[in-house]
Amino acid sequence: MSEKITFSVTKREGLGKGANRKLRVEAKVPGIFYSTTGENIPVQMDEMPLVKLYEKAGLTNVIALDIDGEVKDCLIWKLERHPFKNRLQHVDFYGVDAEKELRIKIPVRITGSSKGVKLGGRLEEYRQVITVSAKPADIPNEVVVDITDFDINTFVKVSEIELPENVSAYYDDDFKVLAVVPGRGSAKAAEAE
Repeated sequence: MSEKITFSVTKREGLGKGANRKLRVEAKVPGIFYSTTGENIPVQMDEMPLVKLYEKAGLTNVIALDIDGEVKDCLIWKLERHPFKNRLQHVDFYGVDAEKELRIKIPVRITGSSKGVKLGGRLEEYRQVITVSAKPADIPNEVVVDITDFDINTFVKVSEIELPENVSAYYDDDFKVLAVVPGRGSAKAAEAE
């Protein structure tokens, strides 16, 4: 949830492998803008500005995509990288409606030093991302879980994670996201068996 970044692209004429190969030789990246109405617009842009945009916006910030003067709100939906070269191959932009909620995966970041780990326990991360449902302007960049007060045998389920206002976790099964469990060979591990 930060200020909206404007990013300019141009429509591309040539489609297919040959045309895309020519663009990549010119250090340009082919892409597609998928609108909320089902319209698909082939676009192209310079690679370095796209890399910088991704570093700033990631996959969770709404950007204003300027397509030859027509501005549309969207998210970077998918970036395709070359299998062994450090180059971007393709990008998908997903148009968003400011009034409609969407489901999106956001990273879970852990902070703090757990009391349980200091006593010989082990931190286990079961999920590094969770799916949330929110309007585009409310999507957080990440969810932060402070584990400072976690003792051994403390579990955090997705329903227990604190989320910003107007954001809700989306799940079918209330799964564990992380836990502090007894360390191998500790007295509490022996008691648990």
